[in-house]
Amino acid sequence: MSAPLRLRLFIDNRAGRKGVPIRRSFEDWVRAALKGRHSGTTEINIALLEAATARAVNRQYRSKDYATNVLSFPYEPLPGEKSALLGDLALCPAVIAREAKLQRKRLRDHYAHLTVHGVLHLLGHDHETSAGAAKMEAIEKRVLAGFGIADPYSPP
Repeated sequence: MSAPLRLRLFIDNRAGRKGVPIRRSFEDWVRAALKGRHSGTTEINIALLEAATARAVNRQYRSKDYATNVLSFPYEPLPGEKSALLGDLALCPAVIAREAKLQRKRLRDHYAHLTVHGVLHLLGHDHETSAGAAKMEAIEKRVLAGFGIADPYSPP
């Protein structure tokens, strides 16, 4: 039997409070995304970035010159290193708010989706292939349904 999840979540908000969910919401979404997929002590860092900073990070690490909603940076320990750090998420509240409005989604629901999506990337999931995308989306839908959030991939 695996050890129970002990989550250490660090949040660095550099974008201001407007529309940003409370810490407890992020904790709940991260725990739900990890449930049954990860156990033991787990650390995740979440940075909430202004659009200009999110754009610079996306340009530096993905060679994409625009601010994006979420970026995931899985931690890769050195050989023999023991670390509880799963990785870092960078969220851009300005992009998330704009997308939620355009997609007619509740802002809180969109934050939940992108947080879960980012955590799944930290766990090694991706959507580079149709099979990978289908698997990842199924997990996202299942986790979000647990919060009463509709399928994020279907129009409202």
